[in-house]
Amino acid sequence: MTSEIQNILQAFDSMADDDKRLLAAEILRRSATFDPLPIDDDQLVEAADELFQQLDRDEAADA
Repeated sequence: MTSEIQNILQAFDSMADDDKRLLAAEILRRSATFDPLPIDDDQLVEAADELFQQLDRDEAADA
């Protein structure tokens, strides 16, 4: 993941929930016509790993 993407995600994380919803909806709207390249297995594994690590952090914070 590039540093530019990480910066965007950090900014997203600091937003209020209403702003997060608006931004997510706009990204989805713009992505509807975007024809991405196929995702390879390594990218899927990396994304899943990041997701599960975040879920673990969230769960630990709620405990």
